[in-house]
Amino acid sequence: MLHLKIITPKKVVLEHEVRSVTAPGADGEFTVLPRHTKLFSLLKEGIVRIEDENKGESFFSIGGGYLQTNGKEINLLVSRAYGQDEIDEAEVRKAREKAERLLTETSDETQRQQALQTLRRSMIDLKVFGKIKRKKSINTN
Repeated sequence: MLHLKIITPKKVVLEHEVRSVTAPGADGEFTVLPRHTKLFSLLKEGIVRIEDENKGESFFSIGGGYLQTNGKEINLLVSRAYGQDEIDEAEVRKAREKAERLLTETSDETQRQQALQTLRRSMIDLKVFGKIKRKKSINTN
């Protein structure tokens, strides 16, 4: 087992014993298992998949940051982290639509950059919903 901590600038989002963590590294997705070699890696915005003994598989939408492990503990230091149960699908879709509209209507570079960032985040959050829906449909069949 690995002792996982997901930490944002505001709080410790999760502290839990897990079997594995799959994270979006800067050079591609990778999985950390118990007794993994020491690692310090840059993370990009994306989805973290966590497997534990009790809940099975769960997902977090994260902002960029870093992952550090020694094979016993794993720390994710990220700009933002939202668990699958914390994300409001309707709000995410509304934010995506607003960002898409802003991209077509404005020529202000600052507003365009903010809209692109919102669009990226909303697409990641919507991917989390897709994974949850697939998981539920597999479990009900």
